Amino acid sequence: MEKAMIDDATRDKLLRLASQYETAEFLRGDPSWFMHQVGSEADREAVAFLASCLSYGNRRQFMPRIQWLVERAGGRVDAWVRSGAFADDLPQGDGRCFYRLYTVGQMHAFLQAYQHIMLDYGSLGSYVLRCAHDGLSAVETICCVFMQEGQSAVVPHDARSACKRVCMFLRWMVRSGSPVDLGLWADFIDRRTLIMPLDTHVLSESRRLGLLQGGSATMAAARKLTHAMADIFPDDPLKGDFALFGYGINSGNI
Repeated sequence: MEKAMIDDATRDKLLRLASQYETAEFLRGDPSWFMHQVGSEADREAVAFLASCLSYGNRRQFMPRIQWLVERAGGRVDAWVRSGAFADDLPQGDGRCFYRLYTVGQMHAFLQAYQHIMLDYGSLGSYVLRCAHDGLSAVETICCVFMQEGQSAVVPHDARSACKRVCMFLRWMVRSGSPVDLGLWADFIDRRTLIMPLDTHVLSESRRLGLLQGGSATMAAARKLTHAMADIFPDDPLKGDFALFGYGINSGNI
């Protein structure tokens, strides 16, 4: 894969921004905050997954929706999903809007698929451990298992798109030693194989820095951006996610 040419000034800027923004302060106003508000590893994994799935659009709109799920579960999100208690709060077939494109009924179907995975394999992490060996195969595994459950409204049906929210969830699960990310899956997924969470905003920032040229938010573009970040952060390419966030803040684009 061809690497972007990164000049010394850009490299130094991204290194500095990554260190500046990967702090506990980053959690304020970020969906990753929710997974730090529950105690058990099972609940952290479940909260992280649901939070990542709802993290699109305006933060002021999706953050209250994540908060609602956590509160309805009384913070015990793993048990809430595993037991099917969500059915009382999100009735099957209810066509009312839950958040943007998702109806209440679609959220029920999504949570039911998640419940089946938990009951069949123990947890989503246990299933990924069985089927994946690196970051890309982990993305493919998560997309595939929900597709097999007949659910593709919330989780992408394959990994041709950038799968930004799945990649973000994997960052949370795999990267250890971080004040933000949990590292619960660090033992079976190498953080060097993770793929940058890429959306239109990150795409735009990456173009401005010369890390990407043209194109749209596809998995191919996400992998190319990851390859560029690996040149700066060879042991931990997704540290570059914090650098790009900081770049957007400092450029007045967030």
